[in-house]
Amino acid sequence: MSNFDYSNLDGHLLELLIAVVEEGSITRAAERLGVTQSAVSHLLGKLRAIVGDPLFVKSGRGIVATARAESLAIQARVLLEEMRRFATAPDFDPAGLDTTFVIAANDFQCDLLLPALLARLRTVAPGVGLRVIPSGIPSAEMLREAQCHLVISPRPPDAGDVLHKRLFEDRFRVFYDADHRAPPQTRDDYLAADHVTVVYAPHRLLDFDQRLATQGIRRRFVASVPGFAGIPAFLRNSDRLATMPGLLRHHLMREFASVALPFDAPRLPMYLIWHLRDRHDPVHAWLRAEVEAVAQGAVLRQARAATP
Repeated sequence: MSNFDYSNLDGHLLELLIAVVEEGSITRAAERLGVTQSAVSHLLGKLRAIVGDPLFVKSGRGIVATARAESLAIQARVLLEEMRRFATAPDFDPAGLDTTFVIAANDFQCDLLLPALLARLRTVAPGVGLRVIPSGIPSAEMLREAQCHLVISPRPPDAGDVLHKRLFEDRFRVFYDADHRAPPQTRDDYLAADHVTVVYAPHRLLDFDQRLATQGIRRRFVASVPGFAGIPAFLRNSDRLATMPGLLRHHLMREFASVALPFDAPRLPMYLIWHLRDRHDPVHAWLRAEVEAVAQGAVLRQARAATP
């Protein structure tokens, strides 16, 4: 139990903890913070006394954060954001924003939502831009380290400091080149075909593909690509099949025919994901609301287009 009062903590100590955890080195942390190594060591000693934990232990020629230090660093990021908001006026005018929002998304989410989001944002905030980075299989570190403001993905990271909200749900459909084959009518037809799929990370299938495999539905994959945009080239002028989110039939896959799967299959949920530190930030809350509005509009438009 520490005998020090928590009021001894300040923003500098929190920034120091984060820097040493992320850099894994007192030398690199000192360079990052623009102070001397002795200053870092002195402040680490103060922080150790406050929290009652060694925080870092030697490992070879470097240091490794303890589990307590890793946990405290997560909390420190949230506290620093709260301190920033404490010193910032809570109200803002979108028209006065001059910033670029970074959103992590793969090609499906990007094509479906982000062009419409940019158009919507710039009608009220002409100084706003978007930068899109690939989400792959998203990690909590992407948000903890502020690599992006938001992630749009069917896979929210399992972390206590990451929040998410469901945007929509889609059904998978079977896409094929109607000039080269008929639609699969039965499960046997489906399983007899050659298939093309997406693999975002080595040796890891899409969640949908993994769930079908656990049900005993095993397909013959003859090609895998790093994103949905690579599917059309492998499907065109062939008898192959690709099982993809149904909403793509109005965008990327509009040149191909599609049918419902010939068996019951899991649906695809899509989530908006952000870090705990941003939950009350007014600009971030505005951005999240705009993404939700775009997602609702996109799903409604696709539903109307699918109605005969």
